[in-house]
Amino acid sequence: MRATARLSCPARRDDGESGRDVSGAPGGGATGLVCSAWGGGMEGDAGPGGARRALGHLVEAVLASRGEANAVFDILAVLQSEDQEEIQEAVHACSRLFGALLARGELFVGPLPSEEMVLTGSRGATRKYKVWMRHRYQSCCNRLGELLAHPSFQVKELALSTLMKFVQLEGEHPLEQPKWEGNYLFPHQLFRLVVGGLLSPEEDRSLLLSQFREYLEHDDIRYHTMQAASDTVARATDGRPEVPLAFWNNAFMLLSSVSLPRQEGTLSSFYVKHTELSDKWKVVHLKEHRKAFQQMWLRFLKHQLPLRVCKKVLVIMHDSILPHLVQPSLMIDFLTRAYDIGGAVSLLALNGLFILIHKHNLEYPDFYRKLYGLLDPSVFHVKYRARFFHLADLFLSSSHLPAYLVAAFAKRLARLALTAPPEALLMVLPFICNLLRRHPACRVLMHRPRGPELDADPYDPTEEDPAQSRALESSLWELQALQQHYHPEVSKAASAINQALSVPEVSIAPLLEVTAFEIFERDLKKKGPESVPLEFIPARGLLGRREDLCAQLFTLS
Repeated sequence: MRATARLSCPARRDDGESGRDVSGAPGGGATGLVCSAWGGGMEGDAGPGGARRALGHLVEAVLASRGEANAVFDILAVLQSEDQEEIQEAVHACSRLFGALLARGELFVGPLPSEEMVLTGSRGATRKYKVWMRHRYQSCCNRLGELLAHPSFQVKELALSTLMKFVQLEGEHPLEQPKWEGNYLFPHQLFRLVVGGLLSPEEDRSLLLSQFREYLEHDDIRYHTMQAASDTVARATDGRPEVPLAFWNNAFMLLSSVSLPRQEGTLSSFYVKHTELSDKWKVVHLKEHRKAFQQMWLRFLKHQLPLRVCKKVLVIMHDSILPHLVQPSLMIDFLTRAYDIGGAVSLLALNGLFILIHKHNLEYPDFYRKLYGLLDPSVFHVKYRARFFHLADLFLSSSHLPAYLVAAFAKRLARLALTAPPEALLMVLPFICNLLRRHPACRVLMHRPRGPELDADPYDPTEEDPAQSRALESSLWELQALQQHYHPEVSKAASAINQALSVPEVSIAPLLEVTAFEIFERDLKKKGPESVPLEFIPARGLLGRREDLCAQLFTLS
């Protein structure tokens, strides 16, 4: 990684700005240092210890005299090594070198001009040195960004921590000039390099992203992460016919790691230290963070996400996304699209829709019709069964629902219960009984004293519209059939309709997470009756008693 130009001047001189030596080594001054320090270190003392000492000599030489500035090339060259330990030593050396140069103000401040134009111009030696060294710093940062894709996780982690150190130092010693006094400055370009490396389209960066989470605890890093991630995600499909799954997984992990404070107030936990925080800065206001948070998620969700990623988003939507949005109603399009997909995705979309309907006055005319359509045999076997029935219980809790609608849900669940596993039946049967308790008009499904005899069930299970299913004309004969179930607890739960239903409802919350393993364990722990004798005279020996015919005719040998 050699740059296009070495720093060289005919003689050492002072330009009058800092009173320091600003010239490069004439001819081979730096080259002599390279041979004695780097070459001798590697050849005379091989291994990481020798590389560490050689690089340390180079760093000390560059920091001690500007005349040895060309030794930076040899430090940067080791970053291109294929040896993992040499790369790590070179990263440490670059961290020490450029960290010191940033703190000392020896890098050019302002829009970076072309290197060739500055070195061939007639400007002062100090300006040439600072511009030249700023270009070396930029090359170092670019290489560190490439090392975020290194096969070794240790190298990745070290490159990330070094880049974040440079972000902190650039924030404290900006490389751009403020537009006005008190202007908030942050190294956006360098930080976008970090975020771009984390959102790799080629490989899974989950381990590196988990390391990055500790930086998200700082308010300024969190704010600029949302902005940088928003821009990166918005450009995800630029020039690409198809975005790889790895990019969406990395992006979701980064976005889901952003957690905003729930209490309003001024933010002050900054990674980049400031002597004084200004109230004019957007980064200190939570409302600005919420705006950035909303824009980040909207730009992410406007894309056609893979189904796996879409499920992950819906799982955290109600708890980690909607409460922090400035306008939660903007999620209507995404949630309705997800609700129309069907299957487990529709079940997961219910949580977000529930919040929008109850707290943000969302009008969804066909909501109950689509909820009715989600009731199929698979609903008892999906991973999100507990969440679905918890929400369905909330949706059907209103006493203002029409009787035909509640009867349709009760009848559909009763029909599905005929083929449901025992652990689901222990939850579904009390669920149906609660519907009958809330809506007395539906109790005709259990007892129709002067009704006609039914030769066939008028209920149409294939009808998608609950209003046309004729459930209110039917009966819950399925519960009568389940009273003959092989599992005694299911039979007992189905027998609840034989007596008058109690006024208080039965809480289904403890039953939502019941599994087949728990039922089996519970049955094993039950104490059975005392042992029952099977024979009046106990047997003695394998062939019975001594006087038995079997014992007289056969012997064991």
